[in-house]
Amino acid sequence: MKNYKFKGQDAAGNIVTGHHQAESKQDVILELKRKQLTPILIEVDKISIDFNFDISEILPKAKVKDDDLIIFCRQMFALTRAGISVNRAISGLAQSSNSERLKEILLLVNSNLTSGNNLATSLSPYKAVFGELFIAMIHVGESTGRLDLAFKQLINHLELEKDTKKKMKSATRYPMMVTMAIAVALVIINLFVIPKFAKIFSKFGNELPVPTKILMGTSDFFVQFWPFLLATLVISIFSWKVFIRTEKGELFKDTMILKLPIVGPIYTRITLGRFIRPFAMMLEAGVPMLQALSVTAKAVGNKKIGNAVLGMRNGIERGDTLLKTAGSSGQFNTLVLQMIAVGEETGQVSELLEEVGDFYEQEVEYDLKRMAEAIEPILLVFMGAMVLVLALGIFLPMWDLSSNMG
Repeated sequence: MKNYKFKGQDAAGNIVTGHHQAESKQDVILELKRKQLTPILIEVDKISIDFNFDISEILPKAKVKDDDLIIFCRQMFALTRAGISVNRAISGLAQSSNSERLKEILLLVNSNLTSGNNLATSLSPYKAVFGELFIAMIHVGESTGRLDLAFKQLINHLELEKDTKKKMKSATRYPMMVTMAIAVALVIINLFVIPKFAKIFSKFGNELPVPTKILMGTSDFFVQFWPFLLATLVISIFSWKVFIRTEKGELFKDTMILKLPIVGPIYTRITLGRFIRPFAMMLEAGVPMLQALSVTAKAVGNKKIGNAVLGMRNGIERGDTLLKTAGSSGQFNTLVLQMIAVGEETGQVSELLEEVGDFYEQEVEYDLKRMAEAIEPILLVFMGAMVLVLALGIFLPMWDLSSNMG
């Protein structure tokens, strides 16, 4: 028996929390259904665990991968198009899913569906896994009776996101590896290599060159204070992670990312593409513009641009056009604004926004290809400067010694 803590929702919408001893999570779900509670969260109570506990129960929850979500959407698209009921489809996929985390969520979702909720409502407690856009599109699909079309659109969106992430990782892999290698080399040189040479140079008795003094001073500082430097690094990383979880910290981080040289403009285009395509997708599905802007503002993944999108929403609420609010946001170039203007005039905003999404996709692909080419010379210059300082600092005293011996 394990002691589970749970969070559920009653018929009046109130949140109910508590503990329950059971053999498995499925037993807890059945008990909550008996009490007419909709399960939201069920997990093992880490404070009071029986000695026969399963270690996997207290480990951090595994994330649901993009591939798992894409496969889930593909399967749901096929099942809903074939006329299979949502309850039956979710129940079957919960049993066959290869992702343990997704299987656990689908069991809870199926329990909510059995209680009479629709799919969008059942998925709402798991926004951290599926995202605002995913749930909003499911809601639109259920409202229009075209749930299969909603899953088809989500497949295209998720595959595009996965492809963009893959390209971004591929473009940054080489610079990251070189930067890490340089950092490791600097630590090894300062802690182990230069101290050996310092002992030799101290026996020369001559005035050491300036580069050598700089190297020895840097090395002495590393050797004497490396525990404090390491502690400072750990505390700084921890403090930064805590800070960026706050509203102000997240906004500061996202603003700084957009201002980074080379990387900033690329990330800006990626984020705007994340806004344009889902926004066009929701407009095409019949979602009101204000609701579409609200949802996509949370789905772009950048607080700075998300706030700009919310500013567009507020402008439209005041009676401004999409073109005027987009121009006032300062995030879009002239070409994009022209496409929006034509779309408003012809009543084909969603179609032309799709064209804008294609434009951003091509721009991002081109920029990612050139990013490594732009960063590589900077890394080479830095490595060359580092090697030059090391060479001068180590070999100049030896040359002076050989000259004196001559």
